[in-house]
Amino acid sequence: MDTFDGAELCYPQLNTSCRKPTNIHPQASLAYVVLSFISVLTVALNLLVIVSIAHFRQLHTPTNLLLLSLAVSDLLVGLLLMPVEIVYTETCWFFSDMLCTLYYVIDYTLTSAAVASMVLISIDRYVAVCDPLHYVTKVTIKTTQMSVCLCWVCSIFYRSLLLNDHLRHPGSSNSCLGECVVVIDYVAGVVDLVLTFIIPISVIVVLYMRVLLVALSQARAMRSHVAAASVKRSGSITVKKAEMKAARALGIVIVMFLVCFCPYYFPSLAGEDTSVDAASVAIEIWLTHFNSCINPVIYALFYPWFRKSVKLILTLQILKSGSSNAKLL
Repeated sequence: MDTFDGAELCYPQLNTSCRKPTNIHPQASLAYVVLSFISVLTVALNLLVIVSIAHFRQLHTPTNLLLLSLAVSDLLVGLLLMPVEIVYTETCWFFSDMLCTLYYVIDYTLTSAAVASMVLISIDRYVAVCDPLHYVTKVTIKTTQMSVCLCWVCSIFYRSLLLNDHLRHPGSSNSCLGECVVVIDYVAGVVDLVLTFIIPISVIVVLYMRVLLVALSQARAMRSHVAAASVKRSGSITVKKAEMKAARALGIVIVMFLVCFCPYYFPSLAGEDTSVDAASVAIEIWLTHFNSCINPVIYALFYPWFRKSVKLILTLQILKSGSSNAKLL
């Protein structure tokens, strides 16, 4: 066993202490600046989404309530998780083992809530495009609120159950003092992979493919009957174009989700235990959380109402009386 200078240990007076991270160099300092900027940007962008949907009455729709749920989870990632990861990759874990476990419970819960919100958004888009006549009756504000609450409650319960052993025995996976590690065995990792990755993504992809098929069918019908289209039909076409634009935004969200989350689930796919340590697997964790910064950027590109609301917020127009009734759509 190698011996180290006490100054290199997290707790110099204890032989069971972990070594301090040895990544203090110019490149590391630049990385901390970049990661800190991403954290601040994630909070700011998602806060703009939340304020926009909460303040402007015209945005109080079932679809936007689902976007609000996703924005809340993304905001908490940037506000609670990213700063901890920045500090932990630079130094040791000086908090309690229970806080370490709670950190990962929050991490997993926010991930599950985000995935559940994406599934609900895909269902919303599917009904809007494939069954528009019954959309108003099937997808209401009340049912959407209940669905969002249910997805958050289930996420908290499921993640607490998954990390039950760690909650009962905090620090059981740590090999030394100053470390914050959670190890999920292969069986639990496979269950988690299926429930929070394979099944949700499969549902989203199937629904999205169905939306694309319906869109292609409508496009062919529009081309063949454009000369005979009535004013009413033209209005229906306009609605369909808006719905398809929202569906395209969802498609990009799905692709980015896969790119960001596949590396994290690779151990389960390879048949290995999943060892989660913000210091040793920083790239995988930061890649998953970077997805929280990308989502509002996608909204800015595809939703004109978001760009309009951001302008009103940044110019402090929302402080004026009656600003909540502004027309954004």
